[in-house]
Amino acid sequence: MLNLYNTLTRQKEVFQPIEAGKVKMYVCGMTVYDRCHIGHARMLTAFDVISRWLSVSGYQVNYVRNITDIDDKIIKRSAERGISAEALVAETIADMHADTDALGLLRPSFEPRATQHIQGMQDIIDTLIQRGKAYPAANGDVYYAVREFPGYGKLSGKTLDNLRAGERVEVDSNKRDPHDFVLWKAAKPGEPQWNSPWGAGRPGWHIECSAMSCHHLGEHFDIHGGGEDLQFPHHENEIAQSEGAHGQQYANYWLHNGFINVDGEKMSKSLGNFFTIREVLDHFDGEVIRFFIVRSHYRSPVNFTDGILNDAKQGLTRLYTALRGLDLPPAAAIDWTQPLAARFKAAMDDDFGTSEAVALLFELAGEVNRTGDLAQARLLKDLGGVLGLLQRDPEQFLQGEAAAGQISAAEIEALIQARKDARAGKNWAESDRIRDQLIAAGIVLEDSAAGTTWRRA
Repeated sequence: MLNLYNTLTRQKEVFQPIEAGKVKMYVCGMTVYDRCHIGHARMLTAFDVISRWLSVSGYQVNYVRNITDIDDKIIKRSAERGISAEALVAETIADMHADTDALGLLRPSFEPRATQHIQGMQDIIDTLIQRGKAYPAANGDVYYAVREFPGYGKLSGKTLDNLRAGERVEVDSNKRDPHDFVLWKAAKPGEPQWNSPWGAGRPGWHIECSAMSCHHLGEHFDIHGGGEDLQFPHHENEIAQSEGAHGQQYANYWLHNGFINVDGEKMSKSLGNFFTIREVLDHFDGEVIRFFIVRSHYRSPVNFTDGILNDAKQGLTRLYTALRGLDLPPAAAIDWTQPLAARFKAAMDDDFGTSEAVALLFELAGEVNRTGDLAQARLLKDLGGVLGLLQRDPEQFLQGEAAAGQISAAEIEALIQARKDARAGKNWAESDRIRDQLIAAGIVLEDSAAGTTWRRA
């Protein structure tokens, strides 16, 4: 029985899908004006694992993760680079897919783009105006009237009166209330624009997700997710728009992943501690980054440092080492009645408890190291696969590809053979010299009765 933490009710609840055997899940995706950063990797990986576990649990999962391809940031960045918004979007989507592939993410069921759903957005806005929950302003914008939606604040716990007392809100004479938010922006010269009943313009950010989720999942669906920074105002505004227009609950369960901090501080370009996924991939294998993320619970904050990533690399190396050189039996359906498998399932059914699940992988690896049991090794690989881990050939992971300036696999093998010849001739000084040379090059040798194996440190 799957239990998950619902941000809407602030408690764990038993998951009960709207339609038996099926899950409809929408996750707020990327605004494609720049490469994804390591905080995005946390969100993307968290919901990849959640989608995987729902599938493993027997559900038919319709996973929708949108792309925002029209936005102030996209317009500004394309102008800075002297290229069209369309060219910037195409380039950034390709970069995003390359990064998510490197992290081992499965593609969502649908990846809609905002510009494909302009009519759907206009339909919702028109309904909101007719219901008295939105209004066209004199400046050509259309705003949502937050005080016309009694449930505003139910997700974040914020009330309009508290917001008014505790936050500075820019005064805009076009708004009836300072907290009203824009649904449709009047056209500005040189910006992308679409015709509408309220004049040429483009959509506001919040309305995009209401339209895309409704199109792919219906007006009422199971799970809505995203980073915890989206709870307010984005997700709060989505609820107001969608429920205000359709008159029924928008999503039953709201899931939010925690932040990544860098050296204990919030990641920020102004602090100089901002890292794209691509920059981290220059130094660490994509599966190491995934393992670093997965070994922490998705709702917990995570600290990011080189030292912690190196620790993750060593941990993943231990798991792959346990599988090294074993002739595993063919893959089969996991027997969830096996004690370790049952404990793994219990951990994942408790709000996707990956930290406990990863601990069980190490327990299994220890068993494999002690006994060489091939059935346990098969289970280790299969349970790792549930989390998107341990699916490569162990040698391929442990030896890896030589980065620029690193010694190649062929050179390593030649030195190992030279060391073997030196030892056969009892030339211990030469043997030690070669070993020291390899260690200095970041190569770990492991001697056994079966011969010498190696991996990159």
